[in-house]
Parts: sequence; structure tokens; C-alpha cells
Amino acid sequence: MQGRITLEGMEFFAFHGYYDEEQKIGNKYGVDLFIDTDLQAAAQTDELPKTVNYEVLYKLVYEEMKVPARLLEHLGYRIIDRIYHKFPHLKKVKVNIYKFNPPLGGICHKAKVTLKEKR
Repeated sequence: MQGRITLEGMEFFAFHGYYDEEQKIGNKYGVDLFIDTDLQAAAQTDELPKTVNYEVLYKLVYEEMKVPARLLEHLGYRIIDRIYHKFPHLKKVKVNIYKFNPPLGGICHKAKVTLKEKR
């Protein structure tokens, strides 16, 4: 039984950005995470060890958000790689990372990068 686990709207204050100033002053970032995997055992048994624990996923994202990156693309790659390292049985991982109020010289609510990988 294939299914999807989703964590949407995670928010973090972090120090990412291409420009040195962005890495000094920080900004608010958002992350959405989509995990495709087999959920049959969890559905049948009602046991947490038979699924992907949401708390563990959140902690993995949180830990990567603490490590500065110049590009959102690189940050997304690190998050996906870390999730596959912890849960190698997953079918697909997709991540949206967005920077609120990016420094573009005009009004822009957020800049977003989406990465997905099947293994």
C-alpha cells in the first residue's frame, strides 16, 4: 500500500544566502517535505516503528537548517540526502524550500526551490 507522508509549513530562522550579509543577519525560511513510501505495515499494525516517524523527519530538517548554505538548491539536496541515509527504503522524497521576503530590491513574498529524487 503506497502512501505519502507530508510535513508542510515548517518554519525556521536560519542563516542561508548567497550574499555574506544574508548569512550574517539571517532570514525566515519555510520547508515542505513529501515522503512516498509503503505504508501497509503501519496501516495494518498501528505501530509507530512500522512507519516514518514525523518527529525524526522534522529533526533531520531542523539540523540541516542550522548549517548555512549559499543556495537553496544545495540545502534541499542535503535534506534529501540525509533523509535517504536515515530511511533508505523510501520510494521518493520531495522538498520545497522557500525564503521569505528575499532581498530582490522589490516586493516578493517568497523565493522557492523544489527538488525531488526517486531511489
